[in-house]
Amino acid sequence: MFSLPRCPLYSIDFDCSNPTQIFSIVVFATITAEGYTNTTEKAENECMFHNSDSACSYGVGVGVLAFLACVLFLMLDAYFPNISNAKDRKYIVISDLAFSAVWTFLWFICFCVLTSLWSKTTNEQVVADAARGVIAFSFFSIITWSLLTYFALARYRQGVNEFEQEYRDPANDHNAPYQSSPYSSTSGPSGYQQSPFSNTQETPGAYQPPSY
Repeated sequence: MFSLPRCPLYSIDFDCSNPTQIFSIVVFATITAEGYTNTTEKAENECMFHNSDSACSYGVGVGVLAFLACVLFLMLDAYFPNISNAKDRKYIVISDLAFSAVWTFLWFICFCVLTSLWSKTTNEQVVADAARGVIAFSFFSIITWSLLTYFALARYRQGVNEFEQEYRDPANDHNAPYQSSPYSSTSGPSGYQQSPFSNTQETPGAYQPPSY
């Protein structure tokens, strides 16, 4: 009931490294290492995406938080079987679902913004392969986080259905078979005498006048 999403992209049972972590590392590490350039006109470093420092900061922030979230949820995945409280398990699955959906949207924004700014970039000192790599792995992150959202939603629905089946109220369950009373209409309990208000009575005997 309420288990974390188990899929090849997001599970400690997967032999290879987690693709979501790898994509996040590639994005923020590439921007940090090669995303800023120096020009002779300005002493300060400028972002390779059309000199927009906010775009580079956004990509680094989304990538770092995505990586930390992957590590956190993998730790919860390892500890999850030891959690017996159904409400705690439900809250963990809901938080995973919400975070995956939000980060899918944030990666989509990152991809759109970086692509738009890269099309306007004219700086020849920018490492083009690094910029294209950041954009490509931002797009891959959209796919992986979308899959995480899908599997998290499936697990949440499965947990809700199992919870309803286990805690269904018999009084409100119309599909449950009716259990008849232990005292049937044809037979009574041991030692039970005929009702004094029964319609069938023994035929009274002949009338006998009282003796004086």
